[in-house]
Amino acid sequence: MSVQPVNLNNAALSSLPPHILRPAYDRAALRTGIVHVGVGGFHRAHQAFYTDQFMGKSGNTNWGICGIGLREGDSKIRDVLKKQDYLYSLLVKDPEGCASLQVIGCMTGFLMANENPQAVIDKMASPDTKIVSLTITEGGYNFIPSTGEFDFSHADVQHDLANPDSPRLVFGYLASALKQRRASGFAPFTVQSCDNIQHNGDVTRKMLTSYIRSYDEEMADWVSENVAFPNAMVDRITPVTTADDIAQVAALGLIDEWPVTCEPFHQWVIEERFSDGRPGWEKTGAQFVEDVTPYETMKIRLLNAGHTVLGILGSLHGFSTIDETVAHPAFSSFVRRFMDTEATPVLSPVAGINLDEYKNTLIARFANPFIKDSLTRICSQSASKISTFLVPTIKENVEQKGQTECAALVIAAWCYYSYYRATQQGTALEVIDDHAEILQSVAGGSESQARAFIGLSDIFGNLAKESAFADPYLQYVSSLFNGEPFQALMTN
Repeated sequence: MSVQPVNLNNAALSSLPPHILRPAYDRAALRTGIVHVGVGGFHRAHQAFYTDQFMGKSGNTNWGICGIGLREGDSKIRDVLKKQDYLYSLLVKDPEGCASLQVIGCMTGFLMANENPQAVIDKMASPDTKIVSLTITEGGYNFIPSTGEFDFSHADVQHDLANPDSPRLVFGYLASALKQRRASGFAPFTVQSCDNIQHNGDVTRKMLTSYIRSYDEEMADWVSENVAFPNAMVDRITPVTTADDIAQVAALGLIDEWPVTCEPFHQWVIEERFSDGRPGWEKTGAQFVEDVTPYETMKIRLLNAGHTVLGILGSLHGFSTIDETVAHPAFSSFVRRFMDTEATPVLSPVAGINLDEYKNTLIARFANPFIKDSLTRICSQSASKISTFLVPTIKENVEQKGQTECAALVIAAWCYYSYYRATQQGTALEVIDDHAEILQSVAGGSESQARAFIGLSDIFGNLAKESAFADPYLQYVSSLFNGEPFQALMTN
C-alpha cells in the first residue's frame, strides 16, 4: 500500500487514512501523570504503548508522559518530538511480513535536564506526577557489578553531591524532587524501573537510598519507608530505527522523522506496589503479581542472555543482525543448547509458563526476518550486559556443579572480540562499551592475559578461581587466538 504521506502532527490526525490507528482519546485533555527518564525506542514501544492503549480504552487522560533527557545527545529526539507535537508512530512487523502502523499520542512534552535542571526537578515534584519511570540501560544504575554497591567513585556522582541543584545523574534528580515533594506535604511518586535488570525496583531503591544516605540519613530512611519501587519484567524486541523504517512509514502514509519499529509480542509483569496510584495497564495486557522474581529471572537468563550469546558469536562470524545469526543452524542449535543445559537447570519454576514453549517462542522471535535487530546494538555495553545476563547463570552452575561449557565459549569469544574488535576474518567491528579500553588492555591470547580478562572482578567476581569455568574458558581462548574457527568449537 502506497499513499501520499502527510507530516505527523496534531493537525494531521483527523485526516489519516483508516489503516493508520490514531489515539482514541482527546489529546487536548492530557495531563502529565508520568515523568519518564530515557525516551528511547524501547520506552516508546513498551511503557508508552501500554499507556496510550490504556487511555484509549478508559478515556482517563491523567497519565500523559513527559520525557526527560539527561544528556545533550537527547536533544535530537526532543527536537523531533516537539516538531511533531510529541506524536510518533509505532511500526509493528510480524514474521510473515505484515506491518501495522499506529500513532502514539500519550507524550505531553520533553525536558532537557542539562538545559534547565530545576524545571526537571519541579516536574517530578509536581503533585500531578504519580510515577517517575526509567529506561536508563543497565549501566545507568551506577552499581559495581561484583558487589551490587553504589559506585561513589564516578565523577558525575561526585559532581552531583557537590551540586545538588544541577545534577547530572538520575539519582540527583530523584533525590531533589522527592525532597521537594516531602517538604510540600505531597505523597511521594513511585519510582518505576523499566530496564532489564533483575529486581530492577530493588536495585533502584538501593542505589537511590545509598546515594541519599551519604549526606542525609533521615531522608534516606523516609525514601526507603515511603517510596514504592515495583520490580518488573519488560519485554519487546525493539531494534534501532533505520532509514528503511522511515521510508516504510512514509509509504504507509506518514512522514515521521523518528518512528519506532518493533515485534508484535509484548510482555510486562509488574509487582503491585505503587506510592500514589497507577494506570490500569492490566486492561492492555500487563500482568500484576505479588512477586515478579521468577518471571524476570526467566526472561533475563533466557531472552537477554540468548541475545548476548548470539550477539557476540554472530559478530565474530561476520553476521550483522540477530535474525541472520539465528537462521544459521549451528548458531540456533548452540543458543538452544545454552538455554537447555545451562540456563534452564538453574531457573525456578514460573507459574503459568511452559519453559519449552517459551524457549521455542524466543527462537521464533529472534528469527523474525523483518525485525533487523543489529548485533552492534545487542553487543553495546557488553560489560554491563554480560555481568547482568550471563555471569549469574555461570556462578549458579559452578555452585551446583552444572554445565558451563557454552558460557565459557561465549566469554572466550568476548575476550577475542574485546581485544581485536574485529571478526575472525579481520573485518573491523564497532564496539560500544564504556569499559572498552580496560577490556582491550587486559584481553589477549596468552594464559596470563586470558586470566586477567576474567579476573576483572567487577564483572566476573571470583570466577577466575573456579576451575569448572576457568579451565574450559582458557582452552577456548587458546583455540580462538590460534585461529580455530569458533563455529567448530560450538559443535564440539
